Amino acid sequence: MQKLYKHSNTLAAVPRIPSWVLLLVIMLALALFPVLAHILDAPFYVTLVTRIMIFGIIAVSLGFILGFAGLVCFGQAAFAGVGAYVVLILSDHALNDSPLMTWPITISSTTSAFVTWPAAMLVSALVALVIGLIALRTRGVYFIMLTLAFAQMIYFFFINLDAYGGEDGMRLTQRSSTAGLLNLDNHVVFYYVTFVILALSYFFLRRLVDSRFGMVLRGNRQNERRMAALGYSCFKYKLTAFVISGAIAGLAGALMINHGKFISPAFMHWVRSSDIIAMVVIGGSGSLMGPILGAGAVLGLEDVLSSYTQHWQIVYGPLLLLFVLFARRGLYGILTGRGGDND
Repeated sequence: MQKLYKHSNTLAAVPRIPSWVLLLVIMLALALFPVLAHILDAPFYVTLVTRIMIFGIIAVSLGFILGFAGLVCFGQAAFAGVGAYVVLILSDHALNDSPLMTWPITISSTTSAFVTWPAAMLVSALVALVIGLIALRTRGVYFIMLTLAFAQMIYFFFINLDAYGGEDGMRLTQRSSTAGLLNLDNHVVFYYVTFVILALSYFFLRRLVDSRFGMVLRGNRQNERRMAALGYSCFKYKLTAFVISGAIAGLAGALMINHGKFISPAFMHWVRSSDIIAMVVIGGSGSLMGPILGAGAVLGLEDVLSSYTQHWQIVYGPLLLLFVLFARRGLYGILTGRGGDND
């Protein structure tokens, strides 16, 4: 066993790439990918990488609270699903020329991305606020189980929402509009919109982690009693981080339904949240770049393996196990020789 751990540490520390170089390589590769896909006449991969970036946003939102606040949330997919349904419902009412609500106040519907996407963030943040107010009063496995329970409640709520497809889900008739500024029906344009949102999400959370707020979150993760003794309201800091994470996941959900033009409650099942946790762990849970790498690794591996067999999980499972055993600090740790941004 000691040899195994020694081999794991050696493997993770061999290549040492500065983190800023790795970030630059990732951003440049994503920015130039559509050009490469056009040269190789492989437009399908633009759609695939767009999906990877959307899941990368969800994974980054989870990596923020998992890696820096120590919150293992099984509801991240539910937050994204709520955001997707907000866009679907608003767009569906707008296309049918009917208001979303007439009592006690009238709420108009719209397909505008400038309205539906912020609305997706707001509703997902409110859902995260309600869940956080209850779940964050517990710790450890109790917090995990509560987020799992709430996620399943949301899942079954949308299964019984027959007006919007119920268990079968529902298609989005057309992508969100941008008042003529951008044509989101163009795959390349939508790719770059997703890329910009991924970059903005990363840099926003990066600044947040490096701020006093982020330092309190890290200190709270290491010793909550000591931070409370210093006068910090640990609950408020964790709740704020949890709500921010939910809002970013909701924005990713808005992108997701515009990308696939379909959403069903199956996406909000706890199994999908466990997939997102796997992305964070594989990428490196102590960093913000790690979840992006993890999303690319998991979805890329799924695409490759599923092209050979429909039972690709049989191969994926052992590979995941080997990765956890021999690369305990994730892809970020392998590439940079660091355990995470906390180092």
